[in-house]
Amino acid sequence: MNLSRIAKVAAVSVLSAAAALGLWHSTVGAQEEPVVIPRPAIDFPVAGSEAKAIFAGGCFWGVQGVFQHVKGVKNAVSGYAGGEADTAHYDMVGSGQTGHAEAVEITYDPAVVSYGQLLQILFSVAMNPTQLNYQGPDHGTQYRNAIFFQSDEEKQVAAAYIAQLDAATVYPAPIVTTLEPLEAFYPAEQYHQDFLTLNPTWPYIVINDLPKVEALQKLFPAVWQKDPVLVGTL
Repeated sequence: MNLSRIAKVAAVSVLSAAAALGLWHSTVGAQEEPVVIPRPAIDFPVAGSEAKAIFAGGCFWGVQGVFQHVKGVKNAVSGYAGGEADTAHYDMVGSGQTGHAEAVEITYDPAVVSYGQLLQILFSVAMNPTQLNYQGPDHGTQYRNAIFFQSDEEKQVAAAYIAQLDAATVYPAPIVTTLEPLEAFYPAEQYHQDFLTLNPTWPYIVINDLPKVEALQKLFPAVWQKDPVLVGTL
């Protein structure tokens, strides 16, 4: 039984009822508060006009929604990474037994935004890297925060950045983000794509995810773009 999913649905139902009664109607802070952090001291140039990065940071709705508003991002797809192809389905991943994490595949132009800048956004506004196997209200290994690296360079940059942030004590607890080699990325079901953009008034989105998008605009104005890059039909 997917208790995390049931809890999410129950919470949304309660909040929806409260909104209907006029007891709740405004955006409140997400459980993962944004943090002002320095840029990575180590980055690396990526050749070509297109590259991919795969990040996991809790529910993929919010992570996708954040990166869809970053200049230089050409696409951001919600999906699964860390497990096998035959278990890359929402109902199975939700059991927490498949090895998968809800993840987002980000296709970006390295001439506009670097891998290091994407990491900075991830750690600053898209997730709380000190929460082990959960993010906000969502609990389970499927909601772990992880960087799925595709090369030694990506792994080195990510590891160095985690060490840099821990040394600077910008968080009240150590970073628990895992570095995992990418075996494969599997796009999630169509109804998960562009979920934040298509459902901006859904209570779960309002509470947990819209504050992250707002923080991106406030803390990273140089890379903010108002109109999100949408997946559309896969």
